[in-house]
Amino acid sequence: MSLASHNERFATLPNGLRVCYSSHGRPDAPAILLIVGLGLQLVYWPAVLINQLVAGGYRVVCFDNRDSGRSARLATPHPTKWQQLIGKAPAGAYGLEDMAEDSALLLDHLGIEAAHLVGMSMGGMIAQTLSYRHPRKALSLVSIFSTSGNRKVGQPALSMLWQMGRAKAPRTEAEAVESFRKTMTHIGDPTVTDIEQLWDSYATQAWQRNGAHADSRAMFRQIGAILKSADRTHHLATIKAPSLVVHGDLDRMVHPSGGDATAKAIPGATYIVIPGMRHQIDALQAECLAALILAHIEKVPGQKQ
Repeated sequence: MSLASHNERFATLPNGLRVCYSSHGRPDAPAILLIVGLGLQLVYWPAVLINQLVAGGYRVVCFDNRDSGRSARLATPHPTKWQQLIGKAPAGAYGLEDMAEDSALLLDHLGIEAAHLVGMSMGGMIAQTLSYRHPRKALSLVSIFSTSGNRKVGQPALSMLWQMGRAKAPRTEAEAVESFRKTMTHIGDPTVTDIEQLWDSYATQAWQRNGAHADSRAMFRQIGAILKSADRTHHLATIKAPSLVVHGDLDRMVHPSGGDATAKAIPGATYIVIPGMRHQIDALQAECLAALILAHIEKVPGQKQ
């Protein structure tokens, strides 16, 4: 299994944000917007996932969220570790709504009136938010191992919270690779063939794309966005786009109760629990997810290829 290759480009959005993105497939094909999770970069998506979606007849757009990868860094406040623990965003923090607006403006920049929205983890929260804030831009929604924002569901395992609380910012590429491997060993599946090579490949690219340094404050600002937006359950009830919610039953990063709550909140949503799936998209899971995404999209009127 390998990570996808990207022809990276940049767009300066009307809100002043400079965003790094890539596009795969025919420019005139129906678009799928892939939105990554907390602290992740566009290079996270496996090649098999993107290739299968493109082979299905779609244009696939990936991008770095604000405060990650090669997209712009913000100067807004970030929550302290204490604020993260009590679930309080600092005054002046941006929210998931702002990150959803970035996504909408990127679609506008690319001349895409509407897209199929696919988000994982925090990216699922952003896709959900975009779906109810800009319903005309959401042809469909796929929310992968994400949650509704209700603090009673979808919480990380205590072991994960303990590990995150003790983590130190890496100072070198080797430390960054080791740190990512340690995290994924806990929330991912280390028994998957060649998975450590995939983790190391991603962590190396992420370190280099991040300017060869760690930026924990940027990730904390993304955490602040999640905290600021809080419980979105009442908003999810207004989503009109055909929605698919996918979760694994062994997820230590976002408890499966988060997926269940999301599916129950969105009218008519389909909920699929994948046995054995953790907070990781590996070769097997990428093929499974691509098939689920394509099957879901093809049910949308006028979208079958």
